[in-house]
Amino acid sequence: MKKTIIDLFEDSVGKYGGKTFLLEKRHHRFEPTTYAETRELALEVGAGLAASGIRPGDKVAILAEGSNAWIISELGLFYAGAVSVPLSVKLEESNDLLFRLRHAEVKALFVSKHQLPKIRRIRAELPQIELVVVFGHIALEAGETAYGTLRKLGRDYLAKHREEFLKIGQAIRNDDYATITYTSGTTADPKGVILTHRNYTANVEQSLTRIDIPPYYRTLIILPLDHCFAHVVGFYIMIACGATVATVQIGRMPMETLKNIPVNIREVRPHFLLSVPALAKNFRKSIESSIRAKGRMTEGLFRLALKTAYAYNGDGYRRGRGWRCVLQPVVALFDVTLFRKVRKAFGGELRFFVGGGALLDAELQRFFYAVGMPMFQGYGLSEATPVISTNSPRPRKCRFGSSGTLVQPLDCRILDEEGREVPHGQRGQIVVRGENVMAGYWKNPEATADTVRDGWLHTGDMGYLTDDGFLYVLGRFKSLLIASDGEKYSPEGMEEAIADASRLIDQIIVHNNQNPYTVAIVVPNRDELRRRYQTCGNDLVALAREVAGEIDAFRAGGVHAGEFPDRWLPSAVAIVDEAFTEQNGLVNSTMKVVRSRVEEHFRDRLDCALHSRRKTPRQRTEPRFAEKTGGIKPPLPKYGDGSLRFVPVWFTGEACRTRSGGATAPRTGTAVRQKFYGIEPSRRNSHLLTPRPDRPRHRTKIMCRETDSTRRNGTTR
Repeated sequence: MKKTIIDLFEDSVGKYGGKTFLLEKRHHRFEPTTYAETRELALEVGAGLAASGIRPGDKVAILAEGSNAWIISELGLFYAGAVSVPLSVKLEESNDLLFRLRHAEVKALFVSKHQLPKIRRIRAELPQIELVVVFGHIALEAGETAYGTLRKLGRDYLAKHREEFLKIGQAIRNDDYATITYTSGTTADPKGVILTHRNYTANVEQSLTRIDIPPYYRTLIILPLDHCFAHVVGFYIMIACGATVATVQIGRMPMETLKNIPVNIREVRPHFLLSVPALAKNFRKSIESSIRAKGRMTEGLFRLALKTAYAYNGDGYRRGRGWRCVLQPVVALFDVTLFRKVRKAFGGELRFFVGGGALLDAELQRFFYAVGMPMFQGYGLSEATPVISTNSPRPRKCRFGSSGTLVQPLDCRILDEEGREVPHGQRGQIVVRGENVMAGYWKNPEATADTVRDGWLHTGDMGYLTDDGFLYVLGRFKSLLIASDGEKYSPEGMEEAIADASRLIDQIIVHNNQNPYTVAIVVPNRDELRRRYQTCGNDLVALAREVAGEIDAFRAGGVHAGEFPDRWLPSAVAIVDEAFTEQNGLVNSTMKVVRSRVEEHFRDRLDCALHSRRKTPRQRTEPRFAEKTGGIKPPLPKYGDGSLRFVPVWFTGEACRTRSGGATAPRTGTAVRQKFYGIEPSRRNSHLLTPRPDRPRHRTKIMCRETDSTRRNGTTR
């Protein structure tokens, strides 16, 4: 059966022509655009492209913030038979952006006025681009065309060649390319994922077997439109169901756009939202901050309400069943008095979130389920268009910690390292087969052959299936840590658990690579660090000890003991003052940490942590150390510019003897000296190398990052 994106859209226009499809804030309020109006606008854009020389099969890129123009332009280029190349606004022109535009052989480009400077700087290096269409009002240069001008050109073209042009969209086949979506590159260089029209429409049909979207539903797309998750769940599913899509008001700066999100949520009053773990954590922090601001009594009552709701909900699968039914009146009371007010901050109509991207911690799922805004975590990847499984509002289709049940129709197997299928409950690589599996990687047949074998997509992710059909995803195979005894374990769940359990640790990356023991890179929470810096009397050593204590809480005897084997936990921690962000390339556009880049970026810190027995450099005296660093008690830093100031600190406890595969980490409490930018611990903190009985048996070694500016004047940028 022929089912392209154009077919999908045309069917919905026929059913819901007069209904609102798009909402965009203009002139201080959200203004609607109907399905029929959207179709006419898309035809104008597509006809304008055709009049400008764009032919079926040509590649057309979109580099812009989410807006009506973005969605209309992609539909328009589909009507013209072109292939969309959606690009992230976070890409830098010097490398990633230039590579994609060249690699995809882009012939035309839609770009917002905010992103236009990037294109202008590399325009001379892109001779194949014949047309640059600009969204927004800005002075244009030679070779640039205003979006309104393109539409006018399209209207003139349609007046003469309407029937001829419509035949182009009608002639599109299921296996024709729709988009070339570049991977985020979490483990390697980005690859262009070729997704066909049928890949998208099939995944829409599959997703709707798990989640129901009534025609009256509204959503606000807060994720980047360039990712296929936003494509399928953000607006293709909405098109299929006749629902409404709103976009975030674009600010003059990215930070202004982010600030518009909570305001727009209250204005649009969405029925569901797309989310990723990073956003979910921010939402939770915002909720908890609002509760704390109301006083200790309200905070205590809220915590009691959460505990009660947690008990009532169970694992999400047995909500209110059995003895839990006695808690129903109490949960209802808390819902009226507390949780309903929380939901009002999200518009008051929000029924659920749909989560994607990185693994979502079960605790976050419990929290949002408790407050009445369930976050249904799913699993997928670009190569699968992307949805493979999801939790669902349907009865018995949600279980905390899982990625839900498989969409249908879809075949899924779990394979061991030899490629043999394993029984339910056993871990292995997740492989899937269905109409949503990509056509291949653009201009990369070797990678295609390695990833798609006999129609089966080898995801590269480790997981297992339960007897009742729930999929549990454990992390990337390429991210697995390998102990010296050969045992493999995923760091991602451990990292999530540590960061979620600690107010002091914002981000953490665990590293092993078959070394005798595990180490970690830690980014502390700036607000919490500021608070503790004052309470600890400006003692950086005490702060470092607290960071170590957050990890030691997961060891034997700690409050979180038993969640992970002690041998998996970091024996050494390097504390750094540079967060993992999109700006420095350590986080991709879907808010996933790019592990390989983090490890490379902090290679010197990791090497220092892993090789503590290297030859010690020339000992420097305490006066010189103090002169260069300001000692271990510098003045209280000023945080107005958001900066942190660290000095080199070593802290090792008695039993940093954490075993991994039978090997022993370097003994602490002895004359362990480590090279760290050529500076060693002074006599002032030499007591830290002496074990004390009041310290826990398992103690983590700490290193704080010293920057170039630290060596100059004792401060850190």
